[in-house]
Amino acid sequence: MPFDIASAAKRLKEVCAVTPLDLHTALSEQYQCNLYLKREDKQVVRSYKIRGAYNKISSLRNTDLSRGVVCASAGNHAQGVAYSCRLLNVHGTIFIPANTPQQKIERVKKWSGDHIQLFLEGDTYDDCYYAAKEHQLKTGQTFIHPFDDEKIIEGQGTVGLEITDVLENIDYVLVPVGGGGLAAGIGTWFKQYSPNTILIGVEPEGAASMTAAFEAGKPVELERIDPFVDGAAVRKVGELNYHICKETVQHIHTVAEGKVCSTLLQLYNDEAMVLEPAGALTIAALDDFAEMIKGKTVVCIVSGSNNDVLRMEEIKKLADAYEGLHHHLIIRFKHQPDELNSLFTKILGLENYITGLHYDRREHGRSTYGWVCIKSASKDGYKELLKRMNTSKMEYTEVTKDDFLFKYLI
Repeated sequence: MPFDIASAAKRLKEVCAVTPLDLHTALSEQYQCNLYLKREDKQVVRSYKIRGAYNKISSLRNTDLSRGVVCASAGNHAQGVAYSCRLLNVHGTIFIPANTPQQKIERVKKWSGDHIQLFLEGDTYDDCYYAAKEHQLKTGQTFIHPFDDEKIIEGQGTVGLEITDVLENIDYVLVPVGGGGLAAGIGTWFKQYSPNTILIGVEPEGAASMTAAFEAGKPVELERIDPFVDGAAVRKVGELNYHICKETVQHIHTVAEGKVCSTLLQLYNDEAMVLEPAGALTIAALDDFAEMIKGKTVVCIVSGSNNDVLRMEEIKKLADAYEGLHHHLIIRFKHQPDELNSLFTKILGLENYITGLHYDRREHGRSTYGWVCIKSASKDGYKELLKRMNTSKMEYTEVTKDDFLFKYLI
């Protein structure tokens, strides 16, 4: 299928920024390579999604534009569509999940002016997709797909063009994968202009739809996904995207949501970089490729920075749990005068402290149960705590190891 990414770049010239490709000194030293960050978090609307959205909408016929456009989005594509509608004076209808971070919702409204209607629908992108398609049938508006569309892929491919305009002899490019639009676009460009470069697609462990597609030999719909990495949480990758990625992306890799959170916090604390979870995916994957990339030239696509400060507490808890520092326990307490007191005085130790406790002592019966949240200074500190609990024969269950219960608690 022909793609004209160079023409898309010309079309986007007055609309999008040519984002920085920065050599990151600290990461280069850590991984003993030349590591560059393609900073799409510095793009207009703070993500690469404006590239595909504007390229698609601006290519529509006037008769289509007059009827307006409709899209479904987890947030960033919505901003790209909203901004494009404003620039092109087009009416748009946008469906986004009800659990979309408030920051993204407010920015969709900001970019659109009075050119869009915004509807909150369901919990995931896929819920919004079905609502948007139903709206399209009723109104005749043109559906602007966030990834499974030739013009969208063409626009996202301009990220690859900008990389090769600056760098030569690139060994690896790590690109985040949700529906596959960005990976397909960059893959298309690199296959033609830098065929020796190895592309690594990175997706969240809880929404590994491209991994499932590669394994099945076709796009498949995941039964359930974790929507935490909202910019890359898609049940089913695009048909067109899958076929392009199968030909151009050499590796598909998953990263745990907790690892993404740890990376987000590290980048914020060390580099003052404020990223959204999907924006940190590729950097979070570097540890898993540390040996492979030594001495190489590597590019990580930083896809966006539309994060909400209200999510930081959840991000911190997920990071601590991933690093083995944040734990939830359900403990069976015997009806003895010093049973609860012994938890504080004999078992916790100096490296652990209680951040949450729910305990109702029953007047009858031989025991009761309590929920205890423990923060540890180190993994070893928590291990020693468990040893002391086992020695004292205190009965407990580690809720943190039950993914469903842990997500309920946080």
